[in-house]
Amino acid sequence: MKKAYVFPGQGAQFPGMAKGLYDNDTRAREFFERADEILGFEITRIMFEGTEEDLKATRVTQPAIFLHSTILAACTDNFRPDMVAGHSLGEFSALAAAGAMSFDDALRLVAIRASEMQKCCEAVPGTMAAVIALPDDKVEEICASVDGLVIAANFNCDGQVVISGEKAAVEEACARMKEAGAKRALPLAVSGAFHSPLMEPARLALGKAIEATPFVEPVCPVYQNVTALPETDPERIKANLLAQLTSPVRWTQSVKAMIADGADCFVEMGPGSVLQGLVKRIAGAIGAEVAIEGKQ
Repeated sequence: MKKAYVFPGQGAQFPGMAKGLYDNDTRAREFFERADEILGFEITRIMFEGTEEDLKATRVTQPAIFLHSTILAACTDNFRPDMVAGHSLGEFSALAAAGAMSFDDALRLVAIRASEMQKCCEAVPGTMAAVIALPDDKVEEICASVDGLVIAANFNCDGQVVISGEKAAVEEACARMKEAGAKRALPLAVSGAFHSPLMEPARLALGKAIEATPFVEPVCPVYQNVTALPETDPERIKANLLAQLTSPVRWTQSVKAMIADGADCFVEMGPGSVLQGLVKRIAGAIGAEVAIEGKQ
């Protein structure tokens, strides 16, 4: 059996997340306490006691999900991945869990990423929308036909693509998606146009931090969002990680590539179960039989 561990991205957070892990594992407590020191604020208190609104702040959301996922992996005795992947932010969790960079360094990068993305959201208003039941190429074709900036940003599974860009362009694209037969084209409650060129200032700022961070070869291949291909070379991993901020998340393609390379069991590590559902749909679309588990 080849086991693939997958790590969720922004949106998986919930009040009380990881509290059981903290309460029941002394190793986990040490990680969480170190995280408070590294970040300079009590993220543990917000994770365990905060409201949904408290957890929505990008500076909290991204580190919180990263911490839940990576600490869970670090405290799982039989964590021996044959391959890993993470959805957007989750790619940082996957890389840290696979040993491509240290926990401390990865958390610092996530904090910088969150801060810089928030600045982009405040500087240039943007949004995202989910398009249901249109082929990927049709979504891309319609985005290209719209005046203004809008791109296909997340290929989540067959028939589910998220578009991202300037508000007016996204609204126009949604109208055209519905005309083309989309079952739904629904704006998302997000603060910005993630995985689009509007994140370019964040990419430049994060690039300096990534370049200064030591990366080593991970213990297994990491299927990265930008290429949907397995990577183990530290320099290529860094380049793809940086490009991710302004490029589409090719999750559908990544899962299909992992299945093609022998993955027959997928385990979601961290809050929520969104990735379990996506993997199930992707595997079903290609007639693959895989075991799907979640570990929270």
